[in-house]
Amino acid sequence: MAHEERTSPFHAGEQALQARVGVREHIEALGRQIVRDHMPAQHRELFGKLPTLLLGAVDAEGQPWATVLHGPPGFVSTPDARTLRIATWPAADDPLAPLLRTGAPVGVLGLEAHTRRRNRANGTVGTVGEAGREGFDVQVAQSFGNCPKYIQAREPRPQPRTPGAAQDTGARLDDAALALVRGADTLFIASASARAPAGAAGEGVDVSHRGGRPGFVQVAQSSTGHVLTLPDYAGNQLFNTLGNLVAWPFAGLLFVDHAGGDLLHVAVRAELQHAGPELAAHAGALRLLHLHVLRSRRRPAALPLAWTTAQPAPQFAPRQGGLNPA
Repeated sequence: MAHEERTSPFHAGEQALQARVGVREHIEALGRQIVRDHMPAQHRELFGKLPTLLLGAVDAEGQPWATVLHGPPGFVSTPDARTLRIATWPAADDPLAPLLRTGAPVGVLGLEAHTRRRNRANGTVGTVGEAGREGFDVQVAQSFGNCPKYIQAREPRPQPRTPGAAQDTGARLDDAALALVRGADTLFIASASARAPAGAAGEGVDVSHRGGRPGFVQVAQSSTGHVLTLPDYAGNQLFNTLGNLVAWPFAGLLFVDHAGGDLLHVAVRAELQHAGPELAAHAGALRLLHLHVLRSRRRPAALPLAWTTAQPAPQFAPRQGGLNPA
């Protein structure tokens, strides 16, 4: 066991969930094959042609945040198999702008939605250009691909916009934020294996994709603020995100307005539900993720892109008896 802990690509939270569903040994063997300490050629090729890049990082309190960066294809490059170079910097009102310092743990997701390709990389911030104006590097510690499940196919087009003033709220989302959440078919979630990930094997920051039919995120109100409930469907059983949340129950959500370019960043405390009658309301869901809103920031017209009409993921096509989520 000591040898496994030293060499496994998975930390204790991920391992606990893998064991809970009875796939620990299988996923350990798979992980050692697919989780690399460098980016293979096909991952580097994908990153190099993307106009967007999803990014996750944690603040001084250990709160994860997620964002999306943008630029002309080629703004992300890979000078070598262990280095991602991002030739841009988050806007001043982006929650990640003050977090990207040398040595900070980060999670990266490259998603080409219209082909449903996605690759992930976790590592640390390396070189940072002067005041961020020259971009920054990410030193890759883990690199792996994900299957195309649950991705709504859409393609971005340049759309110049004039960003509006950022709107900060507490635990209660405003009307514009609620409309974006309730209509979403996609979100991104940043998580961390600890309040301050130390870079041990398998640990760090992760950012991942979640998809569903419009309205798949349910919104309720508690005495302290809004609670978002997210169904978790059958996946690759690596449990990167959920394993992080077992170890450190805080996350950062990103919702994108694919028509208007608004971005909504939401800081949440996570609670995982494995059983109960509520699951029946989400056909095919294996568990529920309850996300208690702590605070949020809405950035109107922050993204100068507009996406084509989404083609729903095949897993959400209607069938007799309900959805086909697997």
